[in-house]
Amino acid sequence: MNIESRYERGLAKLREIDGEAGERVLESLDGIAPDFARYLIEFPFGDIYSRPSLDLKSREIAVVAALTALGNAAPQLKVHIQGAINVGVTRAEVVETIMQMAVYAGFPAALNGLTVAKEVFAQGAKQ
Repeated sequence: MNIESRYERGLAKLREIDGEAGERVLESLDGIAPDFARYLIEFPFGDIYSRPSLDLKSREIAVVAALTALGNAAPQLKVHIQGAINVGVTRAEVVETIMQMAVYAGFPAALNGLTVAKEVFAQGAKQ
């Protein structure tokens, strides 16, 4: 597997999940860390998201849970909540995933996650 195929596969997967929001993340890195943007494409999306054992809906539910539990990744959580919706996760499933994190990450993390979800939903996240 050569580097170019990882990048192309990753970029296609990013576009499938995150659409324009993913593109904006890459553009934000143009002037400061273009290599980091490439790493973001190749490893998470080219290697991990492209593996066959989990569908994109399951992967995005896991990412929403992880980012909620971190408690310090609101911008990334926003992108991945929209990504989750883009691949078929319902708003109710997003909310339940975030609420579940209150058990493992605490109420503040879950509350912050729900606030982010509310913002995404208010911006017209498609269902």
